[in-house]
Amino acid sequence: MDGNDRIGARSGVNQIGVRAHNERLILSLVRRGGGLPGAEIAKLTALSPQTVSNILRKLENDGFLRRGAPQRGRVGKPSIPMQIDPDGALSFGMKLGRRSADLAVLDLSGRVLGQSQLTYRYPMPAEIFAYLRAGMDELSQSLTPHQRARLAGIGVAAPAEIWSWVDVLGAPADFSVWSDVDFAAEVAAFSDLPLFQVNDATAACRAEHVFGRGLDLTDYAYFFIGSFVGGGVALNGSVVEGLTGNAGAFGAIRVRGQEGGTAALIDEASLYLLENALTGAGAPAGALWHQPQDWSDLGPALDLWIARSARALADAARAVCAVIDFPVVLIDGAFPTDVRARLVAATRAELARLDLRGLTAPSIEEAAVGGNARVIGAATAPAMAKFFEF
Repeated sequence: MDGNDRIGARSGVNQIGVRAHNERLILSLVRRGGGLPGAEIAKLTALSPQTVSNILRKLENDGFLRRGAPQRGRVGKPSIPMQIDPDGALSFGMKLGRRSADLAVLDLSGRVLGQSQLTYRYPMPAEIFAYLRAGMDELSQSLTPHQRARLAGIGVAAPAEIWSWVDVLGAPADFSVWSDVDFAAEVAAFSDLPLFQVNDATAACRAEHVFGRGLDLTDYAYFFIGSFVGGGVALNGSVVEGLTGNAGAFGAIRVRGQEGGTAALIDEASLYLLENALTGAGAPAGALWHQPQDWSDLGPALDLWIARSARALADAARAVCAVIDFPVVLIDGAFPTDVRARLVAATRAELARLDLRGLTAPSIEEAAVGGNARVIGAATAPAMAKFFEF
């Protein structure tokens, strides 16, 4: 893959009235390129050098770009790459999970400036929004006045229809109140920042695409294993959210079941199964959700879970790649990196045992962002929606 493919060259438009589009396009190219001089940006966008120069000057004055160190070694004047200014925009991100909520504040470079976590037996709206309000206040105190002035929004990553998981969570009947919650109204009661909602697995895929393996890959299927497994889709250099924002809902894919027949992937490769196994054996399951993670004492229960999950993930990967010819399938989850490595290796071995006639076998690989992907993806949502083109 050459540099232009990696960065994702796209055409700008040399017309008055489309400046916002061109600004977003240039910010996107600079972000993916890690810093680009104006001449290279003009080449990638087909915009005139004068147009690019004007836009770069505006973005620098507006605080979104800064000048990098001059690049010497060529004939003529040294070129000066323009880079993303990390303090150009900051945002909060909250991941709402079945066992924990995580809140972080992120700068434009993807650096987590502060983070907190709330664990629970099951989430209830009053507790979650109180945590979000208090957490934002606390994290804001660690920011400089300039950074606080550059806060651009709040991203919330949550599973689809969280109220439907009553039986699995062992939640009370009033857990159904989630079906009537208006997230925007709840947040507006204590913050003027705009709210951006996204599916939790799609958020994880977005984090991987912006800050992880997506910097080098344009097309891939992505699996994220949390309490429940989900996924995401990246095509032509962009994360596909779908008509209802639920693209990559791989948990519904039918795979071979542990008890024979078929089962949904969500019931064969989710962390709630490991939690149930530990609880059933009289072992504490709290280590699954607490940070920092240490799973070294989980023993046979973890071994069995990896074997079961790998078989199901291999089935799901085959099904996904039968629809779209993905060259790569990435796997990540809310677990330590050594567990991820074991799961990927086991899934790769299981895929090699399957009948792949008519298919080009995808490469099963580790993602890079890790267990924090959902909260990072949530925090990325405001910036992606407001400042970037792809």
